[in-house]
Amino acid sequence: MKKTIFLITIVLYSCSTRAQEILTPIESSSYSIHNLPVYFPIDTSETRIKVLESIVPPLPDPVSYWLKENELGIIMSQIAFSNWNAGGNNAISGISSAHFVRWYKRGNVSWNNELILKFGLNAQENQKLRKSDDAIQFNSTFGYRTHPKSDWYYSAKLTFSTQFTNGYQYPDRDNPISKFMAPGYFFLGVGAEYSPTEEKLTAYFSPITQKSTYVLDQDLANNGAFGVEKAIYDSAGNMIRAGKQVRTEVGILVNSNWEKEVYKNMTFTNRVSLYTDYLNDFGNIDIDWEFNFNLVVNEYVKANVGAHIKYDNDVKTQELQLSDNKTLAYGPRLQLKQILGVGINYAF
Repeated sequence: MKKTIFLITIVLYSCSTRAQEILTPIESSSYSIHNLPVYFPIDTSETRIKVLESIVPPLPDPVSYWLKENELGIIMSQIAFSNWNAGGNNAISGISSAHFVRWYKRGNVSWNNELILKFGLNAQENQKLRKSDDAIQFNSTFGYRTHPKSDWYYSAKLTFSTQFTNGYQYPDRDNPISKFMAPGYFFLGVGAEYSPTEEKLTAYFSPITQKSTYVLDQDLANNGAFGVEKAIYDSAGNMIRAGKQVRTEVGILVNSNWEKEVYKNMTFTNRVSLYTDYLNDFGNIDIDWEFNFNLVVNEYVKANVGAHIKYDNDVKTQELQLSDNKTLAYGPRLQLKQILGVGINYAF
């Protein structure tokens, strides 16, 4: 019995000593837990991935200070007759357009770039194709404001516009009245722009703007088209000096763009540009005003109702006098274009 008790005592003492060695704090050892390799079990389950994502969130997307808009569209109109008692000609017309915007806005700096392209054709029964619209326009405005909460910018503005193909005074197709870069208009000026952050509105005023009119077709330049100096001839009809291809002016420019949703699925856009020259007929204002109502049918189908009004003192209207088959030149007149149609629009 005594031997048994003695053996049990030795065993318990041995276990107690061993336990003390195991429970010795790790700090007293020359090793620490940071020196030991750590192994994680491989687990590709969705739960494991979600846990890891919650612990280490993904990196945020890089911040972009560019606003991009791309829009392509085509407006169609068509009329057809079959045994129609009142008469009429079958006709179809289409106007294609493209609108690209790149707007950089960061801190006190704003740089807005815009490209507008338009081209349209009209086909009528028993007639050749006629051009119904033609425009290339590029606008760029760089602005800097002195206070982050201010809506006013010190700005420099550049505008360029011309057309793709020849223009004619139908039915005459032999003598073009306009061509690519005949005319071409170039505006460059400095001023101030009002551009509130919460609205799609810009209002620009420039007291110093250079306007250059280019007529790079020599025949049109010789005729003094679009305000350039015409050619000079002697009494025998020989040319003494060719017409100039560039006309430069300096004046005041006021420009405004506004877009507003006036009703659900109905947007009103308004563009107006007013210019007057200091040296030539100061106070005689050149007007370029375009406004449209865009009605959204669905994501891709839209209707458009609008008008484009122009007045330029340098553009003279011509009319054919049938009595002696001569062309008489009149003074400048108000130019008007009206658009009504339904088309397909794609934004990306």
